[in-house]
Parts: sequence; C-alpha cells; structure tokens
Amino acid sequence: MKTFVLRKEDIQREWFVIDAKGQTLGRLASKIVQLLRGKHKPTYTPHLDMGDFVIVINADKIQVTGRKLDQKMYYRHSGYMGGLKETSLRDQLVRHPEDVIKLAVRGMLPHNRLGRKIIKKLKVYAGAEHPHQAQQPKVIEL
Repeated sequence: MKTFVLRKEDIQREWFVIDAKGQTLGRLASKIVQLLRGKHKPTYTPHLDMGDFVIVINADKIQVTGRKLDQKMYYRHSGYMGGLKETSLRDQLVRHPEDVIKLAVRGMLPHNRLGRKIIKKLKVYAGAEHPHQAQQPKVIEL
C-alpha cells in the first residue's frame, strides 16, 4: 500500500462563477472557501494551494440575517492617534460591496502565507459583468 502524495505539477485549476444575488453572506463565503482551498476535490491536500479560481458577481445584492446591516461594523485605523474609523455593513455595501465578501472569505482562510496566496484567486465584482470570459468559467448554482 503506497501513500498518494500530490505534486505541484499535478494540480489542475478551474474557473467558477458564483452569482451572489440573494445569497446569505456567511453561507456564500463558506462555499467560496471550499472552492478556493480545493476541498471539493478527492486529492485535497491541506498544505498545498490546490484550489480553483472563483469569480463572484452581483456582490452588491447579497443578503444578511437579523440586524447585521446596522450592527456589524468594519474597522480600519489610519495609524494616527484617534484614527480608528468604523463603517457599518450598510455603508460598506454602498461604497465597497466587493470588500464585504473578500473580508468574509479572508476570515475563513488560514492566517498564514498559504491563506495570502489563496485569497489572490478570488475575483469579486459588484455588477453582473466580469472580464474573465476568456477563461470559460463554469457557473455554480448555490
């Protein structure tokens, strides 16, 4: 009995399109993470970046449950004293809807160099159009 070890040369990547219209933020993010990490493949290896590319469209049309639109806050700091800024989810969806999905996915990835490499394969767009038609992405229904 030999142990199967996946090599970098054997990794095959695909492109997927996910329509975020009407999807719940957390459930959508967990499905995206599975595709990005490659957990849907039978040859999944935890220490390798073997996932696929994911394109998310209609990021501005996601839904959240409860009162998260007003209660969930995003924080950033300017680096100066008293420079902590906070933005609610409602304001963030108006200004930068792509960042909402990216931050949700990033929180579910490993917090190391593997996670930083994986997050680069996520492409998020606020509208229904994306510039990746040449890759012939497959549409995934959630």
